Amino acid sequence: MTKHRMATRRQRRARRSPAEMGQALFSAAAPLIERVRDGIRARPGLSAAAVGLVVAGLALGWFPGERETAEPAAQVIHLPLAASTSESSVSLAAMAEAEEVAALTAEEDLAEAPAERDWTVVTVQPGQTMERIFRQVGLGPGLLHRVVHLDDDTRGLARIRPGDQFAFDIDADEGFRALRAELDEESWLFVEQGADGLTSRIEPRALDRRVVESSGIISSSLFNAAKAAGLSDSMTMRLANIFGWDIDFALDIRAGDRFALVYEEVWREGQYLRDGPILAARFTNQGETFEAIRFDAGNGPDYFAPDGRPMRKAFLRAPLNFTRVTSNFNPRRFHPITRQVRPHNGTDYGAPTGTPVWAAGDGRVIRSAYNNVNGHYVFVQHGNNIITRYLHLSRRDVRQGDRVRQGQTIGAVGMTGLATGPHLHYEFLVNGVHRNPRTVDLPDADPLPSDLMDSFLAAGRPLLARLDYVDPGSPLMLAQRDQTGCEDDSASC
Repeated sequence: MTKHRMATRRQRRARRSPAEMGQALFSAAAPLIERVRDGIRARPGLSAAAVGLVVAGLALGWFPGERETAEPAAQVIHLPLAASTSESSVSLAAMAEAEEVAALTAEEDLAEAPAERDWTVVTVQPGQTMERIFRQVGLGPGLLHRVVHLDDDTRGLARIRPGDQFAFDIDADEGFRALRAELDEESWLFVEQGADGLTSRIEPRALDRRVVESSGIISSSLFNAAKAAGLSDSMTMRLANIFGWDIDFALDIRAGDRFALVYEEVWREGQYLRDGPILAARFTNQGETFEAIRFDAGNGPDYFAPDGRPMRKAFLRAPLNFTRVTSNFNPRRFHPITRQVRPHNGTDYGAPTGTPVWAAGDGRVIRSAYNNVNGHYVFVQHGNNIITRYLHLSRRDVRQGDRVRQGQTIGAVGMTGLATGPHLHYEFLVNGVHRNPRTVDLPDADPLPSDLMDSFLAAGRPLLARLDYVDPGSPLMLAQRDQTGCEDDSASC
């Protein structure tokens, strides 16, 4: 519609007389008046107000007035006034409110959605500091100070080690936007720059724990056999520590001994991360088989024999790391210095000077001194009239009267006194009589309470079955086959 046509239309409306306009208005409103009458009778207050608004709108449309735009008049749709006028008004208001809430929610979701990050990953090199890393990526020490002092979680960023990785999101225009660091194996730590300053948050990382088995037969050493079975040195030590109360791994290991274990591997984001705990293990030493199952009886996970007895006993078979030991228990030993055959009432463990020496069991130090024969020595009194002695130490870490715990370092291997080389001379006395610490019967610990045995056995059975699967040739399995009449490794056995 052109401006010219609109001007002509306004001129035509201006020529109407008041009488003509009134008659036209009355004719147009007549049908509506009838409905108003009915509505007023039903709902006098609300209906009258609604009708008044409609009439006022019609009157404004008929009377002349100036238009500000050249747009065509909006089409008017007449809606009949039903008896539920108030309900319709409420519904329309609710719809409008719902649309407004949906719009706000969409805006909030959009605001909360993390922005795409363009990470630059930096791996810590030996000798690097966090300040040098910040400078390397173009960030200043002031920002580092604010990041490190943001909260307790970020404070740990000041302590870094070679191999740690940090990821930075730095925009060419905005500058620093975010930092990502490994809080621990299961969590990311994010530091982000927002409108209100720096904030930190922790985001979990999914770990995948896979249960695997391994087994081996010893031909030269436990470490060589374990390495051939795919075990790390750390896992080998953990295996030995489980059976350290029953087997002296320094002196008792023989060719033909065998082992099997079920353990966890921890994976993250499709990559191997580390070894998890040993769930069950079996070790056969000189024909005698020992088994252990990991179980939490309420004080943290520990290892128990299949009948519920703890693997942990009152005394360790060997009071130091078993990796380098030279001689054996020998009651008729030729002494290399005195040149006499005399009882060697103990066990010599050859090891480098400074190797830690552990207390074999809980007790109290009754002697910590030095003489020309024993060199630096420590005697420990235990329960059940048992005394352990540690001779030729290079140093003593405890004093007379000290209480010690099993596995606590009480000194270090040396060659003081009558000694031709660095070694620990270890003695085990029961009621004043020397006993071979590698074969003496040790007191058994109390078994699991009866109310825990059902859950322990339920947890242990599938693990023992996996040991049987990976180690079918163990003496224990062969004995079980003899009892059942099986003569081969067929599935029926």
